[in-house]
Amino acid sequence: MSHQPASPGPQALRPFDHKPRTRLVFGVDRIEQLGELAREIGAKKVLLVTDPGIVAAGHADHVRRNLEQAGLQITLFDQALENPSTKCVDNCLAVAKKAGPDTIIGLGGGSAMDTAKGCNFLLTNGGRMQDYRGVGKASKPMLPLIAIPTTAGTGSECQSAALIVDDRTHQKMACLDPKAAARIAILDPRQTLSQPPRVTACAGMDAIAHALETAVANTRNALSIMYSSEAFKLCVRAFAEVVTHPKDLEARGQMLLGAALAGMAIENSMLGAAHAAANPLTAHFGIVHGQAVGLMLPHVIRFNAHQSQSRKA
Repeated sequence: MSHQPASPGPQALRPFDHKPRTRLVFGVDRIEQLGELAREIGAKKVLLVTDPGIVAAGHADHVRRNLEQAGLQITLFDQALENPSTKCVDNCLAVAKKAGPDTIIGLGGGSAMDTAKGCNFLLTNGGRMQDYRGVGKASKPMLPLIAIPTTAGTGSECQSAALIVDDRTHQKMACLDPKAAARIAILDPRQTLSQPPRVTACAGMDAIAHALETAVANTRNALSIMYSSEAFKLCVRAFAEVVTHPKDLEARGQMLLGAALAGMAIENSMLGAAHAAANPLTAHFGIVHGQAVGLMLPHVIRFNAHQSQSRKA
């Protein structure tokens, strides 16, 4: 009896062009390898981009000591803002121009990493952030970037996009370029223990939404679905645990890895209407991104389910 292979779903036949750009270094206390990893990519003068909360939690000092022990020179920009604006990036750029770094480190949540990426665009390619809205607008190489997430949500460490708010229009601009992707991402669950409960919840909701939206996006493909599926399994298992038992390192690690894999899914399929609807809520009304996505996701899922049923009828 001949075996008939199962017919692949249409997404399996969609073409993709995947070139991994980011080295993932995952595990408890892997942050201690930072100096060694930075030297491997030729770092001598580092711009460390972070925010006041990360400084208060002690993460910036820990990173600084690690880099100094490796013989590196560090300049600190610690004024990254939640939902970074063009002004925030310009302020970071002013510090970078004086320091003349050869490597940038983004330490914190998505906002710090986006600020670091935005600064990298302008430091290496000039102009304004508005010039890079869209895909592939940077013509010159960028500095190596090391991303160190301290939240488990955005997956920015695995994406080539900087999300920056235009100070004039309040629109959130997506500036995507392969050259903006981190060279290395250090995923150390211990770095996420300092998240306040609300940050844990909002970031986790964002990660779960990334996994869901990429799984059903019209642009999904076999590769993105693989990342979406694994990200969803990790985050759904661990989300309730990190909210109720925030010191659980295993659950923290599952959320951190899940968020990173969801970020890789975004790189290969993009997102959907929940994020499209959430971004104006954040830009115009200051609602925390993860909360805005969580508010919109049930409505979008119901709408999509209704549309799907209508097409089948």
